[in-house]
Amino acid sequence: MFAIQALTLCAALAGSVIAAPTKRANIDTTVLQFALTLEHLENVFYKQALEKFSLKEFEQAGYSANYYNNLKYIAHDEEEHVKLLSGALTAAGVKPVQACTYKFPYTDVRSFITLSSVLEGVGTSAYLGGAPLITSKDYLTVAGSILVTEALHTSMQRSAIDEVPMANPYGTPLDPTSVYTLAAMFIESCPASNAALPFKPFPSLQVDGVTSTCEEPECGKPRNDVKREEDYACAPPSAGNSVTFTAAGDVAEGSYLTFVSGLDVVSVSGTVQGKNITAEVPMQAQGQTYVFVTSKSEGGKLVAADVTYGPAILEVNPPAPTIDYAESK
Repeated sequence: MFAIQALTLCAALAGSVIAAPTKRANIDTTVLQFALTLEHLENVFYKQALEKFSLKEFEQAGYSANYYNNLKYIAHDEEEHVKLLSGALTAAGVKPVQACTYKFPYTDVRSFITLSSVLEGVGTSAYLGGAPLITSKDYLTVAGSILVTEALHTSMQRSAIDEVPMANPYGTPLDPTSVYTLAAMFIESCPASNAALPFKPFPSLQVDGVTSTCEEPECGKPRNDVKREEDYACAPPSAGNSVTFTAAGDVAEGSYLTFVSGLDVVSVSGTVQGKNITAEVPMQAQGQTYVFVTSKSEGGKLVAADVTYGPAILEVNPPAPTIDYAESK
């Protein structure tokens, strides 16, 4: 689901929505393999959770039978993506990569849903980041159709953990290397027969401290009959709050924290202490935000050569909505 070009090309091969690709369409099987690698991850992620947790356990955690049923629709979507990509690669004469062995850091229903909301947000961001690859209007229509579905997944899961579904007025595009960096965190090993991917992940960066989610006005302590973790009622950081990140290695003095949120890329000079770097969250950051340690501030751009660590994923509490009713007059 992460590479627009891959999905649009395989949709064309499947012949389910648009005509067969013309000569100008370059069917890059490496891109298809990358997309399938990531689709396998999500397919396994949802199926493992549905096998691990029963409807009763979801209900005990405060979620309805309707939510559980809709979750199965999401799992079905990811399975269909795997089938589509595998079929496209087979049709192109290439052996599709197989699922890897994964380690997903959730322990209960709510932590599963929280991780799901993050993964779906990354997927939506990856579609946006791949949009410039598309040259065919027909392919763009297919990609837009898939993006709508992935955005619906994201919205459902954000709402389930009391995050504002549309916390940012705009979606956040994310480049393929950053997407791969985030996905690689969950991959333990892959079959030796799988084709190697031409990506090298950035060194890791993590948010230092507890990640909170509660953004809605009615957020508060859970009911006595609902078992949720202690940080249920805490709010994410807001613009102006200081946040610390921990890198995989020492951070160079003079480094920046670069926040990618919506259509904004904002670099903030950080305070460095060994592997830690601290800075204030800029006002442009809202909702699921990707944060990098960079050596430079490029004035509203993220340049891969400047990235030393990241991305980390930071949920930022959106400001209260404002509505100018004079605009309708």
